Amino acid sequence: MRRIDALILKDVIGPWGFGVSIFTVLIMAGTYLFQITDYIVKGVNMMVILELTAVLLPGVMAKTFAMAMLLGTLLGFGRLSSDSEIVALRAAGASVGRIVLPVAVFGLAVSIVTFAFNELLVPLAAKQATRIRDEIAKNVEGRGMRPQLIPQYKDDGSLEAMLVAKDYDIGTRTLHRAYVLAFDKEGNWTTIVEATDMTYDEKTKEWRMRGGGKLMSSDGNMVLSLGETWPAEVPEADFTADDILAAKVKDLDTFSMADIKERIEQLKRNKLASPAQIANLEYGYWNKLALPLAALIYGLVGAPLGIRNHRTGAATGFWLSVIIIFAYMMLANLMAISAQGGAIPAYIASFAPLVVGVVYAAVAIHRKNT
Repeated sequence: MRRIDALILKDVIGPWGFGVSIFTVLIMAGTYLFQITDYIVKGVNMMVILELTAVLLPGVMAKTFAMAMLLGTLLGFGRLSSDSEIVALRAAGASVGRIVLPVAVFGLAVSIVTFAFNELLVPLAAKQATRIRDEIAKNVEGRGMRPQLIPQYKDDGSLEAMLVAKDYDIGTRTLHRAYVLAFDKEGNWTTIVEATDMTYDEKTKEWRMRGGGKLMSSDGNMVLSLGETWPAEVPEADFTADDILAAKVKDLDTFSMADIKERIEQLKRNKLASPAQIANLEYGYWNKLALPLAALIYGLVGAPLGIRNHRTGAATGFWLSVIIIFAYMMLANLMAISAQGGAIPAYIASFAPLVVGVVYAAVAIHRKNT
């Protein structure tokens, strides 16, 4: 049986690698080609463009791992069928379920790799891509300042502090010309901190006033000079540099599950946050698990579909994979809209397409086995 497993995996892994390559190129071209071409026309340095392309690749590849699993099984099992090797295996007493077993193991391995890839590498690469785009927009396109307005709330939902900054530099994680207003229980501001620059320290997980700052009371009677550490008279900022970045980045796949969960908890404490915003984050959170598992499901779906009684070309497997992926994405988008509208829980919306795939795969394997 080990020889059978090796035979099947050999015919699946090669097409899977081809699928990763072709889907990555197609998605990169369809999503970023116009933007990159625009940067070239505007005279952006080619090394910067190459760096941007490199950090965009991980986010795309994390999605193509699962897609390629479907193409790999369709092409691999199509080849085995056309050469009558599936017929030979069945004649030797192997069931379709046993033939598909190595595909399930390989699909599970791809799922684990995809999850680790999506959790560890993709967030770092996406943040770097955002930084590069921000620098291009600022230095080449001349879009100027990026003012920030960030409220901070207590657990009961009342306003505790408000940060106002003239500009935010993503690369250095620095707020320029920043002011922090502290409020009392009645909503009246009591003190204000003025800092030329506020930089986020990753080691201590706190904001520091580079070059010091000033602490002033609302009536203007108290003015104190401050060092770099946060003054005790003002509530310590509960937002991080990544929280500011999160407001700029719309693709939730660029954040780890821990990042998304933390942001969900912050929004739940904020009475002004919309339910749709929280539901969207919850859908993205569960998708961090659903996306990798799609590799396993695609493999189970593609294997029985690839078993055919007549000779067909590789183009058939390619177009069939495109149709199935398109149907999956349509169902996933429908579930996402339903979750954002509050019609269904976010975890159901994330895993419903996978459940449909499992049911279809079970039925298809059973039919091929009879």
